[in-house]
Amino acid sequence: MRKSDFHILTLETTCDETAAAIVSSELKVLGAVVASQEELHRRFGGVVPELASRAHVERILPVIAETLQKSNLSLSDLDGVAVATTPGLAGSLLVGLMAAKTLAFSLNIPLIAVDHLQAHIYACRMSAEKNVFPCVGLVVSGGHTSLFDCHSATEFELLGSTIDDAAGEAFDKVASMLGLSYPGGPSIQRAAEAGDADTYAFPRAFIRDTKTLDFSFSGLKTAVRYQLTGPGGADFSSLKIPAQEVANIAASFQAAVVDCVVAKSVLGLEKTGYSRLCVGGGVAANAALRAALSRAAGEGNWELITAPLSLCTDNAIMGAIAVEKLQEGVTESLDLGIRPGLVRKNTSNAGL
Repeated sequence: MRKSDFHILTLETTCDETAAAIVSSELKVLGAVVASQEELHRRFGGVVPELASRAHVERILPVIAETLQKSNLSLSDLDGVAVATTPGLAGSLLVGLMAAKTLAFSLNIPLIAVDHLQAHIYACRMSAEKNVFPCVGLVVSGGHTSLFDCHSATEFELLGSTIDDAAGEAFDKVASMLGLSYPGGPSIQRAAEAGDADTYAFPRAFIRDTKTLDFSFSGLKTAVRYQLTGPGGADFSSLKIPAQEVANIAASFQAAVVDCVVAKSVLGLEKTGYSRLCVGGGVAANAALRAALSRAAGEGNWELITAPLSLCTDNAIMGAIAVEKLQEGVTESLDLGIRPGLVRKNTSNAGL
């Protein structure tokens, strides 16, 4: 597309947030709305895919309408519609894709596909208000813990990822063990403030292995379980854990996650030769992680750009990466499919 001044509607429905935004060709956010499903999934201790997709169906049109209202624009003012198509929950992705296809067809405007993980890193571009590429990109969230060699805004190469649980998933599960509220990230962080991170030496998988940039948090989660119930124990409902013990376990667990993430991020910078790390995703909101990365950046003399708290969790503003694609003339046909699932090395997701 060669038009110099345009507006794109961006849609985000990869998991449990229904979000829309309208951004200009100059990367100005004209309006943005996020409808959270946190309360819907709280009693289950995690996202229920079927409930998430049904909630998206109910919310997608009101969210789009509210975004247009905030932007003081109408549908006829749109020059393109972008939607996250990978990775994510299949049912959730399909709701966003069908809405985007309908708008693209009825308005006769371009359809742009957005990679959810690339968009998380692009949130750093939006907040920095400058070009941040090339860089090492770290996406750390409930579903993903991945490092990328970001050659440009739209050219990413996977360097390493979790081989089991994502960091955010581990936070949720450990919070449940400790009787803390969902989502686990904020509740673990709050509990850890009163704890001693040196109380327990929980495992830090791969932290000394300089040959891999992969992560693993399953063993860490199991170590917390064994600390609470002993080997083979699984019933947490009857546990009465003293408040200080909860705080100490939370702090020790959080420290182990932070150490692993920071170590692999630094190793990624060393392997690529880059001097900039861009960080996005829900767990990037964790204060201990942000502080540790900041200290590492100072010690290593490299630049750290972390998405602001408002753009760490899923949102549609980060879908402004579509501006780059539209300017490059990269659009999709109406037979565009989704690629659900998680990002892992040496795997492929079939398009639907």
